[in-house]
Amino acid sequence: MTDLHRSSRARGRLIRVAIWVVLALAAVTVLAGAGLWFKQERLLFKPVVLSADTVLAPAPDTHEVSVPVDGATLSALHLKREGAKGLVFFLHGNAGNLQSWFVNTDFYRQANFDLFMVDYRGYGKSTGDVASEAQLRADVRTAYAMVGPQYAGRKVVVYGRSLGSGLAAGLAQDTQFRPPDLTVLVSPYSSLVALTAEVYPLVPEFMIRYPLRTDRLVGQISSPLLLFHGAADTFIAPSHSAVLKAIAPQAELVLVPGAGHNDLQNFPVYRARLAAALSAL
Repeated sequence: MTDLHRSSRARGRLIRVAIWVVLALAAVTVLAGAGLWFKQERLLFKPVVLSADTVLAPAPDTHEVSVPVDGATLSALHLKREGAKGLVFFLHGNAGNLQSWFVNTDFYRQANFDLFMVDYRGYGKSTGDVASEAQLRADVRTAYAMVGPQYAGRKVVVYGRSLGSGLAAGLAQDTQFRPPDLTVLVSPYSSLVALTAEVYPLVPEFMIRYPLRTDRLVGQISSPLLLFHGAADTFIAPSHSAVLKAIAPQAELVLVPGAGHNDLQNFPVYRARLAAALSAL
């Protein structure tokens, strides 16, 4: 066999190996993509379920509320007092339930604001399961439409934290409602598309069933917009808030030194600025 023949056979083997490697990588990518497509709810939502007889509202000024939605019933808590200046409609993060989120209520009492918070489907005592972004947004709109009219003529603040920030941005620019007097986004993402790309850079955008494009919403918010972000947040980087601030120049961005993703409420800078914003309404 000549050197030319041996070289040709070697090239052929290399080509076949390369093809198999490409096919294997493609198969792995397809399988990973399929897993991501069908398991996005499991990756994104981390609910803690409660039994139906769990008591959530021990304080006399706090009331358990049921919010009927399409095919399910949402559990909500309403801190409601005579003579309150207005309402903070609070959309919480992706883990836990009202037991872990409906806390620090004295902060809102001192600010003279009522507080309404709802558990998403499958969280706490809420029935059903989250199945799509459209469904999630529709549920939030239903809860908002139920409680909002009780505060006609008073101040309304839409507040979203982490997962809830994208939902809050959607409410704040929704023309079927009157604009809130203030929108507060805490630890927000510019979009889950951008956040996913930071963790899974090879996942194509079309595979993301919950894009939650806050970056396409904040520019349409006409009311005052306040952004908070922990400067040490390693889960959703402060750069996401910087992106939103660039899109909505009227927004105020408060970076909280030393704060991470879950502990902003422990920092005086956060509490003082939020209290001042509520007082100014």
